[in-house]
Amino acid sequence: MTTDIRRALVVRGGWDGHQPVTISDGFVPFLKENGFVVETSEDLAVYEDTERLAATDLVVQCWTMGTITREQSDNLAAAVRAGTGLAGWHGGIVDSFHDHGYHLLTGGKFVMHPPGFHDHTVHLLPERAGHPVVAGLDDFTVHTEQYWLLTDPHIDVLATTTFPPDELRDRPAVMPAVWTRTWGAGRVFVSAIGHKPDDFDVPEVRTLTERGLLWASR
Repeated sequence: MTTDIRRALVVRGGWDGHQPVTISDGFVPFLKENGFVVETSEDLAVYEDTERLAATDLVVQCWTMGTITREQSDNLAAAVRAGTGLAGWHGGIVDSFHDHGYHLLTGGKFVMHPPGFHDHTVHLLPERAGHPVVAGLDDFTVHTEQYWLLTDPHIDVLATTTFPPDELRDRPAVMPAVWTRTWGAGRVFVSAIGHKPDDFDVPEVRTLTERGLLWASR
């Protein structure tokens, strides 16, 4: 637990299937234990308040399939560029908005997932084993959605999943699953894992997500 007071803003909403309130509420106690004053917003208009964004150390976004205005997107990107952290998981950050500037900020965009939930392995890249988000963790298995993503070549990939060959693809496809990136003075953390609350019952998922929140914060 730290004694330094920081400000976190949890922005949540959009498609109810990702349970944005329930899942984001699960991280609020952790943030408070680590010295954050936590505020929540269920209205994207919060991204129109540039002073509030500038005073925020970490934006935790959990918003799926919404519509963001150009002003809101530009303000969020500018705040991160100036040092505000941005973090999120699953569709709450990579399937949030159809906005090119937003996708450049996060470094990835959801395309599809195979039907339903299935077991798949999350492989931690050995060359990134020293990164504070994944240090000391090993590969692990999850039973949930597996995201196919389009990603920016400038992201720092920490973990991947592999799609096997199928009737459309003649060879396996290795897909980023967890990454970080910098955006000006700010940091961004993204995990593709987290469709349902019990995904975070997997110790490695909980740990890397909590670490990602702290890593991204100013």
